[in-house]
Amino acid sequence: MTDGNGGASADLSGRVALVTGASRGIGAVTARALAAAGARVIVTDIADVDGMAAEIGGLGLRQDVTSEADWIETMAFARAEAGGLDILVNNAGIFALKPLVDTSLEEWRHMQSINVEGVFLGCKHAIPLLAERASRWAGGGAIVNMSSIAGMVGGANTVCYGTSKGAVRLLTKSLAIEVASLRIRVNSVHPGFIETAMGDQAIAAFSRSADMSEQDMRDQFARAHALGHNGQPGHVADGIVFLASDRAAFITGTELVIDGGMIAQ
Repeated sequence: MTDGNGGASADLSGRVALVTGASRGIGAVTARALAAAGARVIVTDIADVDGMAAEIGGLGLRQDVTSEADWIETMAFARAEAGGLDILVNNAGIFALKPLVDTSLEEWRHMQSINVEGVFLGCKHAIPLLAERASRWAGGGAIVNMSSIAGMVGGANTVCYGTSKGAVRLLTKSLAIEVASLRIRVNSVHPGFIETAMGDQAIAAFSRSADMSEQDMRDQFARAHALGHNGQPGHVADGIVFLASDRAAFITGTELVIDGGMIAQ
């Protein structure tokens, strides 16, 4: 697929997938794409996900990814209602643009608790379920962690966010080695600028920082991509579906950059 609508060609029939932060944006489009590929999808978020679950014929559960108790409950739900788990997409995350000297310790900890600890807890509690069913599939079980190009290159006023996403990248690599013998693959995805509600938040923050109009900032981001335009959620969802499928059976411990050539320049 190249239109950004999601749904890369892959057969995930018989598999159970869990997507966090699935009420909107990349998470919602990823849930749709996984369902279109044949997976039974569990969608979670701190926001209501009942509508999304009904839309894709899946299951919905409210979840705070920073709560270990919620993760234990979510895994018990997956086992009881879906028979286990084959794919985990740690998508939930937040963004902030702020100079480090103006960032409070509470803000720093809040960012890390969602973007890093949420991924840590998800991986920790999903691994036993993934391992139980990994032998069913040529590519084993799959974890896909949402990072960012901000986790690969530096940027002013993104120290807190970039640190969290860089941590996800290295967590992914180390965990991939740790669980390879269990036939679980672990990879990270690193989007460039994607047209979502969170993307709009980023545009607003960057435009205020640069004293530019939001449209001028959006156009500047588009020009920063070698392909000359900003990304759509489906571009990222297609990559996630690929990494979750047997088509990526020999891919683990690496990052998939989906940024229209932004950081290649």
